[in-house]
Amino acid sequence: MKIERQQVGTVDVFMVVGALVDEDAEHFSKLLLERVTLPNSRVVVAMREVPFMDSGAIEGLLAATDELADRAANLKLANVPQTCREILELTGVSGRFSFFEDVQDAVRSFL
Repeated sequence: MKIERQQVGTVDVFMVVGALVDEDAEHFSKLLLERVTLPNSRVVVAMREVPFMDSGAIEGLLAATDELADRAANLKLANVPQTCREILELTGVSGRFSFFEDVQDAVRSFL
């Protein structure tokens, strides 16, 4: 798995490549939580290249969402593959995220 972080204006975009499972999911969750705990966090997770994710990745996304919700913000997910979207729907947590077709739309949603 590979994680690349880009700054687009005031928005952090995490570009994830590879399955979010096991140690990779833990590493991703740690990086994401470190970022969202900073003041004025605006975060988009681009998931186009994520074929699958496990419960550890879901827990990381939920922890980040909870942290942001405490400050009236939310986590934006872009380019979520159908398999990952179904995983989020089947686990009953998809309603906790904002989904976007592409990264640019997700970034613009912060304006």
